[in-house]
Amino acid sequence: MSARGTSETERSAPRADSWLATRWERLNGPARIGGVDLARGLAVLGMFAAHLLWITEPFDVLDPGTWVAVVSGRSSILFATLAGVSIGLVTGARSPLAGVAMKTARGRLAVRAGLLWVLGILLIATGVPVFVILPAYALMFLLALPLTSLPARVLLPLAAVLALTMPFVQIVLDALPFWSSPIGEPVSLGLGWHYPFTTWIAFVVAGLGVARAGVTRLRVQVCLVAAGAVLAAIGYGLGAATGSDPGAEAASYLGALWTVRPHSTGLLEVIGSGGFALAVLGVCLLACRTVLAWVVLPLRAVGAMPLTAYTLQLVVWAAVAGAVLPRVGDLAGFRALEPFRPLTLGTIVLCTAWALLVGRGPLETVLDAASRFAVPGDRRE
Repeated sequence: MSARGTSETERSAPRADSWLATRWERLNGPARIGGVDLARGLAVLGMFAAHLLWITEPFDVLDPGTWVAVVSGRSSILFATLAGVSIGLVTGARSPLAGVAMKTARGRLAVRAGLLWVLGILLIATGVPVFVILPAYALMFLLALPLTSLPARVLLPLAAVLALTMPFVQIVLDALPFWSSPIGEPVSLGLGWHYPFTTWIAFVVAGLGVARAGVTRLRVQVCLVAAGAVLAAIGYGLGAATGSDPGAEAASYLGALWTVRPHSTGLLEVIGSGGFALAVLGVCLLACRTVLAWVVLPLRAVGAMPLTAYTLQLVVWAAVAGAVLPRVGDLAGFRALEPFRPLTLGTIVLCTAWALLVGRGPLETVLDAASRFAVPGDRRE
């Protein structure tokens, strides 16, 4: 889950050949793309907010009192889009790897996917009352592997086709009687069906296409903001104009399709929230071309170890809820403890300190080491 490539800015860093200098270089040197880390950090903390805050009103850009609702659904879609970017970066960025190098990269990504799935199941087993994204994330990793040799000119149109067609299919899939059978719920959890890979693969393919287009290029970054804003305006604008609502979704196929509600996987949500993810990524990349890159360094540190940050939140949640509540699954009881601020600030401080004093996140280190052990490559790596 790391983002590697050419940095979009030349960053000053300690020159001394020291332990601290090497940690500084890992976070701020040319081996990382600060804008991708920033976007990923925002996605992780956005999921914190979606899990831990009471969000009762839908997002309305004209009403500041509803702005916290921007995290609902959109944070996880941004996370999925960035998964595609990461896959693209580790498989060659603008120039896809070839031959043995691509085979090795795909094998390691497959190993990581398997480990992510196992970790997701373990987090589900804690009883924390959230829909854990990792099983779906793992499946989308696997689905994207055959596409890693394709160029941006193929991937981006493919992402558009998937985004415009799969919501039509998703409604039928969601209505299958299987989900009401005795094994429907465990299968749903194992697949991460709250984030259905059948449609969400469009976001991953879009991210992969962005990486192939050259995520560090100024032109690409500006296009991300512009195209993402247009798509968001179309999706959210049509949703607002037609007044889609949960009642209409339940009443008809067209109602279920024509909705922008978070986590509906409706056509308008896929267009609007997919565009939102692209625009946020573009803004983050542009921001990190400026002095803001240093202002947001703590958020970049979170984004440099997203798996650790995401997992730590759920483990702490399970531990605290198990100690002070009648049951871990008491969502209202845990939210009543007002955990968002301490968990968020604690995560930011811990990730920043770890990044500067230790280096790569602990879970990221384990996944990387396991994938390299399982799929050995060139000894010069």
